Amino acid sequence: MQLVRQKEKLTMKRSGSGVPGPGGGRGSGRHRQAGAVLAALLVAAVCSGCASGTGGRSGDEHRARPAAGPPGVPGPGAGPGQLAGQGGAPAGLRENARFSAAVRAALAKKWGLDGPPLIAPPPPAVKPHITTREGFEVNGGDDSLPPVFTTVPTKDRVVFLTMDDGGEKDPELLQMMDELDIPYSAFLSDYLVRDSYGYFMEMQRLGVGLNNHTLNHPYLPGLSYSEQKSEICDQQAVIEKQYGQRPTLFRPPYGNYNGDTLRIAKSCGIKAVPLWNAEAFPDHMEWREVDQDLHPGDIILTHFRGRKDWGGSMADLVRAVMKTITDKGYAVARLEDYV
Repeated sequence: MQLVRQKEKLTMKRSGSGVPGPGGGRGSGRHRQAGAVLAALLVAAVCSGCASGTGGRSGDEHRARPAAGPPGVPGPGAGPGQLAGQGGAPAGLRENARFSAAVRAALAKKWGLDGPPLIAPPPPAVKPHITTREGFEVNGGDDSLPPVFTTVPTKDRVVFLTMDDGGEKDPELLQMMDELDIPYSAFLSDYLVRDSYGYFMEMQRLGVGLNNHTLNHPYLPGLSYSEQKSEICDQQAVIEKQYGQRPTLFRPPYGNYNGDTLRIAKSCGIKAVPLWNAEAFPDHMEWREVDQDLHPGDIILTHFRGRKDWGGSMADLVRAVMKTITDKGYAVARLEDYV
């Protein structure tokens, strides 16, 4: 039986629909029956995951969520409290935080995680002030340019998962991240995305921010001003046309940029340039800092790649990076909620 139905039943139970309050009373037999059904569904979900290795569902069986829209505006079919958040994220993105430890453990087991991801705290009411990291400045730059940074200033024990390029369109990734409610942000290059805009539209519907990684992924400092402008600003226009929102976050390919890059990015609506402090692969992590460790607010880079590129699937990558993040006592938060 599909786990999504079990989660819907649990939502009804917690909201009090058809369930008596403290003290039982009429309907208490139904309460016990619902508990028995939930337990059976949990067992079925776990066994299904064990049998298949991934516990996959077809791509059209994701939980219904409101379509992304402008901040604070409900998407089509959005119910009470289901407003699109900053960058189009549904307000209910942290859905699994409402479910019991047993349900979250079942989901983790289904997807092959050692344990459920830690739950991130609510995003800050006021986003932190971000400045360019020391050593990442450009000649002639000033505070008016978008800041370039690798870590978000926060005391929360959260990190941010980001995925670059867009070459691999693995439906299992959408399903896995949706069911586990692991937030992530995409930085897209059009030459890899244009053959399947719909895949990333579904990603956006599930609350993922779609950001700018240039049209063709060139080494930007080697281009003229006009060539850089085309790569950055034309990609802004493509994302706006395809997904209805103009990005405010930009990541230069390879992390390379110069003063022209930042001035051009600012001219076409970019507010910040998040790089990364660690990079994740299916079999290891690479670190920027000498302590080879995570820190509050660190940005983690990985890529949309598959077995032909690195010997593992996107699900393998998620399992590996989430083990590192969770074992070190961190939760994953949504970058757009902090930047």
